[in-house]
Amino acid sequence: MESNKLDTDVGDKCNLNGDCSSPPKKQSFNMNHAKNIDDISTPSELKFDQEFNFEDPDISEKRRQIEKCLADPDAVNLEEWQNLAKSKGGLISDDYRKTIWPLLVGVTKEEMTEPPSLDDLSTHPEYNQVVLDVNRSLKRFPPGIPYEQRVALQDQLTVLILRVIIMYPHLKYYQGYHDVAITLLLVCGDVSSFPLLCRLSHGPKAPLAPFMQTTMQPTQHLLNYMLPVLAKADQGLADCLEKAQVGTMFALPWYLTWFGHSLNRYTDVVRLYDYFLCAPPLFPVYVTAAIVVYRGDEVRACECDMAMLHCLLSRLPDDLPFEDILVTAKKLYEENDPIDLEPEVAALERREEVTRRLEEERLKRRQAALRARNNPSLTARLQRRLQRYLPPGVSRRALLATATVLLGVYVYYRPDLLFNRKYHESVREL
Repeated sequence: MESNKLDTDVGDKCNLNGDCSSPPKKQSFNMNHAKNIDDISTPSELKFDQEFNFEDPDISEKRRQIEKCLADPDAVNLEEWQNLAKSKGGLISDDYRKTIWPLLVGVTKEEMTEPPSLDDLSTHPEYNQVVLDVNRSLKRFPPGIPYEQRVALQDQLTVLILRVIIMYPHLKYYQGYHDVAITLLLVCGDVSSFPLLCRLSHGPKAPLAPFMQTTMQPTQHLLNYMLPVLAKADQGLADCLEKAQVGTMFALPWYLTWFGHSLNRYTDVVRLYDYFLCAPPLFPVYVTAAIVVYRGDEVRACECDMAMLHCLLSRLPDDLPFEDILVTAKKLYEENDPIDLEPEVAALERREEVTRRLEEERLKRRQAALRARNNPSLTARLQRRLQRYLPPGVSRRALLATATVLLGVYVYYRPDLLFNRKYHESVREL
């Protein structure tokens, strides 16, 4: 089984840790092959829960409500669990999430089976890649845990991921999947997190399923919905991004990992997961648009340059008010149904395809012209033809220079004729 990787080795990169050199040109990024997601943005080191002496009275009341529901979970329907997860403060505590997260996606007790050992899975084709990614995810583990516990957690994460892709061999592992898996594992443990991750990865409405296809094109298509949503919310801001040709690549790690790769605060990550687990599959894209809207003043104050804006947007501040952002995203979703946006997304992708083809054609012409200038046989042929029309006494050097320039111009504008001629000549020689 081959994995989806994000190929960004087509120019300078903008790294969240401070390397803000120019990102790749828009659409030069190939969604069908992927490198490590760290090449797009470096994972932040998570800051875990801190104890506070004061709690918002509303949250205290909600805590009592959740505990009452957990005391008799059979009397609580799915809509009530969803309302608790979406409303202010989310599910508050991982002690509550451990039980409620599986309920939000319909996991049953029968699905919660003991995992196999890591040795039993070590022959899987994806084993080495998964281990490599897990080893890179140490910043997402609780800080200060003993070495033995950390190693055990790494092994559990590797087993969790391999179990899912063994269960569904048609799914392609993508680098960034482990960021989602580690969040589920930290909250729910190795028994409950497996069926939970399965529900998120497989099925017609599974939110992670588009990321696990043969290519990443479905992911890019869904992420493109961010742009018309942004335009509906703030046309001037959308025009600013379009003018700078920023595209959507800055938000790709957010979407692929449900922000688990990019946020510093663990409490922010699990709060978003509370909401995403019971929201429509495309809702994280609307959260992305809401974040850009919230940071609109920063965007307008930034120089209208692709590299500068990409660098700015890629960095998620630690103090984002996610409760407000989720309210904005909900409003954007209610006002802009994805079905209604399909024509705009299709038109956007057609324009991007035309731009991509024109860029490829320009590159093809430049390469053909360069090859032609370095092809002595073609130059000599054109030089002989020029001798018929130029007046006597023209020097050989001038004739050669003229032939070279004319051939370069000809091939630049009509490379197809040159290539077709070479093809027919090769066929005649067979």
